[in-house]
Amino acid sequence: ERGVWSLCVSCVSSGAAAGPRLNNNQLYKFSYTTEVLLDKPSGSKEGSAGYRISSDVHANLVWRDPSNKDDQLIQLAVSNVRIEPVSDRPEKKNVLHGATTESILGKNNLDALTKPFFLHLKSGKTKAIYSYWAEPATIKNLKRGLASLLQLQLNTGKVIENDVSGRCTVEYKAVKGQVTRTKILETCQTAEPGFTTHSKVLGVSRESSSVTVFTLDDGFIRSAVAEESHSVAVNTRSSTAAKVVSRQTLTLLGKESGPAEAAGKDVSAVVKSIDAKLAAVGIAAEKVKSECKGCPSLFEHWQAEQKQLEPTSLSKATAPRSFLALIQSIRKASKDEILKVLKSASKTSLPQVVDAVTSSQTPASLDAMLQFLNFTDAKGLVLQERFLYACGFASHPSERVLQALLVRKIGSTDIKESVVIIMGALVHKLCLKGECDLPTVVQVKKMILEGPDSTKVESEVQMYLLALKNSLLPEAIPIFTKYAESEVGAYSTIALTALQRYDVGLMTSEVKRTVNRVYHQNLRIYEKNVRAAAADVILSSNPSYMEVKNLLLSIGHLPHEMNKYMLSKIQDIIRFNTPASKVMQQAMKDMISHNYDRFAKVGSSSAFSGFMAQSADMTSTYSLDILYSGSGILRRSNMNIYGASKGSVLHGLQVAIEAQGLESLIAATPDEGEEDLESFAGMSALLFDVQLRPVTFFKGYSDLMSKMFSMTGEPMNVVKGLILLSDHSEVIQLQSGLRASVEFQGGLAIDISGGMEISLWYRESKTSVNNRGALVVSGNVTVDMDFLKAGLEVSFETESSLDFITTVQFSEYPFLVCMQMDKTTFPVSERLTKYESLSSGKSVVSRKGRKFLIPGSEFPLHQENSNMCKRVFDSSW
Repeated sequence: ERGVWSLCVSCVSSGAAAGPRLNNNQLYKFSYTTEVLLDKPSGSKEGSAGYRISSDVHANLVWRDPSNKDDQLIQLAVSNVRIEPVSDRPEKKNVLHGATTESILGKNNLDALTKPFFLHLKSGKTKAIYSYWAEPATIKNLKRGLASLLQLQLNTGKVIENDVSGRCTVEYKAVKGQVTRTKILETCQTAEPGFTTHSKVLGVSRESSSVTVFTLDDGFIRSAVAEESHSVAVNTRSSTAAKVVSRQTLTLLGKESGPAEAAGKDVSAVVKSIDAKLAAVGIAAEKVKSECKGCPSLFEHWQAEQKQLEPTSLSKATAPRSFLALIQSIRKASKDEILKVLKSASKTSLPQVVDAVTSSQTPASLDAMLQFLNFTDAKGLVLQERFLYACGFASHPSERVLQALLVRKIGSTDIKESVVIIMGALVHKLCLKGECDLPTVVQVKKMILEGPDSTKVESEVQMYLLALKNSLLPEAIPIFTKYAESEVGAYSTIALTALQRYDVGLMTSEVKRTVNRVYHQNLRIYEKNVRAAAADVILSSNPSYMEVKNLLLSIGHLPHEMNKYMLSKIQDIIRFNTPASKVMQQAMKDMISHNYDRFAKVGSSSAFSGFMAQSADMTSTYSLDILYSGSGILRRSNMNIYGASKGSVLHGLQVAIEAQGLESLIAATPDEGEEDLESFAGMSALLFDVQLRPVTFFKGYSDLMSKMFSMTGEPMNVVKGLILLSDHSEVIQLQSGLRASVEFQGGLAIDISGGMEISLWYRESKTSVNNRGALVVSGNVTVDMDFLKAGLEVSFETESSLDFITTVQFSEYPFLVCMQMDKTTFPVSERLTKYESLSSGKSVVSRKGRKFLIPGSEFPLHQENSNMCKRVFDSSW
């Protein structure tokens, strides 16, 4: 406590009062009200949910230190308690109609609230509160809220204070007859643990303020008016927001003669003489355990929701809504209750239950999953992978999850790969939380950093490289730099795409030299898609004038389709105004770099970026890059979606389809450096900054031929399930002693599939990426006093689908390519629910909502593509 006073800007002169002083033999009579209001940030007091508690408060001096007039023990007695709505309401909308204070609070609570308590005030600061431990925590917190309002410093300055809401820095401004106390809320230290999503794009923002104005009369409080407000909003949609306002008003009504001071050498002796049961209960608020009376058990809740979690419902908003509700129930449940649900779920709904249990991220939910899943069983791949992906997307993972994955014995090779890849994502998230030095994190970091050089098995090297790509460890940059120059194309591609994810500041001159060597083939010949990936790294890493000039000069000396791809890439950078645009335009002023011959190359490969959506809260962009081999068969297709909000960027989706070694199918000549490639086609997905295990369509000539004749054209599923996108939970301890619980969650039901068809008869190929999704974001703010509860729920939901289809006709050169990116019309609905309820079960609920449609569209690509599509569809007739 001594450190508190050193922060005072100006010191109190000898003899002057440091805080309010009470006179002996006087009874001070106050009126006191505290109210809490819940609404949207733009809401009015009239429409808010909430309540007001009014009372009389009598204060008198019990004891003063003879040597220090500012060291006082004050008795506070609350009486005439009234509980009312925050504004006038019609009878039907008034949950308190017909109720008395005693019927609402209960006799025990009312007796406890009106029992006098004692405040030890020294130099205007609360040193201790004396009350009874047996009193309910809610009542003690209300008393602490009243005591906190009497804490006052009469001079200007900054100080650290302890009050009911924690230990905070407070700024006082004293002007004649008035003192303003501003609490700097972001400095408050509280014992309440909370958590939030690591990504700002998926997270929420809170704006808070707390100001108390004291009016003084001869150095004593005539009135104190405190107003505290907290607004919580979803970053990507600020209209999905809630606000809690807490007000306290203390007004001096008058004084009359009162009891005399008690004798005693110190505070504790005086308190003991009043009542031996009185105890120093602390100024900081106590945790209040709210019991849900009449709430369904987890199993009952599951039975009510299970239909919404069947696969057929996964593209509807009801699925993520049920998913979020189930997570809230699971977070309160024991391991045995969770296991009961897992064991009773139908085979079709079980994967979705695994998503919900894993996303709950409680010790009980993790224990239940580890007991339920048998990782030694190679047949349980679907459930094991769903568990792993949910771990990877976790909003606030713990070291224990990483520990559990590290010691599992695993039966399936695919699952072993997924475990290691997801471990990389967990390392990244734990490091973001400042937990990079935890023993298990250190162990896993060592394993994945040493992994690529510890094995000669190609799939294992790829697995470790993908884990490092997820981890974004700065220590992995030299490893990626080394593997960028690998003779194995798959290693180079992973290494280069990983380097592109790092902050530009980490791209050293050594890294840049290596990437330029790969693109310009200074040491060896590389596959086209490796060179294209190297070009992407160069162009996204603040390229120098010479780097850009050398790229421009290379056009014309590249394989046919790569010439066209690089031209398209450069035009896209200039048109889309990316960071490299300026230096690109400078380099193009040089006529040797920028001449007609170089910029008139024909081909079908392309690169294009555009806006999907733009609002004040968020910008969403997409990019489509397609590279073909000289024979007209797809080499690489890359679709990306990014979201940017609050100065942060989220890589929402990447779906890359790669194919190689297919020239023999149409008796075509492979491009330079690709003569000996094995036939292969596969798909890789990155979702919400987490790289998933790649999927293989076929590998090897015999596998290709068997697939060719059995191809149904049905797309292969890449990822399907429910994801907890955003997850924010906190308890805001209000200065009044009331507590606001804030929960914001976002759930996404997603189904991403991709496919590739080749028709030798029609000399046509088709690749498709289909994305289906339903999103629900829900925010809940509750002020629960056990006997009285007020709450507000805001939600936003939508359903959408996005298809990306590429059709190629390779019967002539340049072959015809048509790309289509379609977004269907999708519904959006917003809801606002306010509720107030009593412990008796009586409640009042008001609901508002609106629904609207956002029309579908075909996203614009370059004009050349539009012309090609006309020709493709004309010829197909």
